[in-house]
Amino acid sequence: MIKVLLADDHTLVRDGLRHILQQASGFEVAGEAWDSVTTIALVRSTDAQVLVLDLSMPGRNGIELIKQIKDEKPALRILVLTMHAEQQYAVRAFKAGASGYLTKESASAELVGAVTKVASGGVYVSLAMAERFAQNLNEPAEALPHQRLSDREFDVFRRIVAGQSLTEIAHELCVSVKTVSTHKTRVLEKMQMPNENGLVRYAIRHKLFDDENDI
Repeated sequence: MIKVLLADDHTLVRDGLRHILQQASGFEVAGEAWDSVTTIALVRSTDAQVLVLDLSMPGRNGIELIKQIKDEKPALRILVLTMHAEQQYAVRAFKAGASGYLTKESASAELVGAVTKVASGGVYVSLAMAERFAQNLNEPAEALPHQRLSDREFDVFRRIVAGQSLTEIAHELCVSVKTVSTHKTRVLEKMQMPNENGLVRYAIRHKLFDDENDI
């Protein structure tokens, strides 16, 4: 029996994931969480083999959350389940310690196989992400400006490009507007951009974010 933890801020998503796993044999949903705080509490209090983790819950940045969880529970396997189908997010998630990356659009068809693969010690990448990796094999080896951003800076960059205000970003990340403003300044400096419009043009030129799934 594979014990699974679910962490997603949408109740309907958690209900759907639980239903998929319960319909398959060999899985037990041992607990659920809906933000970064409850996720950490759940991980600390409940033994399981796999955590299915949404990257965009309220609270801590998803990549930072993966790092903390792996520091505290190195044996716990993390399967990222997210709306973000961008290669940059997948790369950062794996570097942080994730064992799998599955887009929500693929969850109904691939969740059972992904959890099984990750629980057995393997690495799982959704078919959609595998195609994106293959398509980008010919990218230049040198680092592009956005690849120099920290995980938190990249998250702020993404939200700015999506049109969120500093106040909205601060609210969703549970930090002060001043902190977000500092991150924004660092993003502009590292990417050598004069303003937010430059960031938007850069993101479009490099096809960093899906239009319908910006946040």
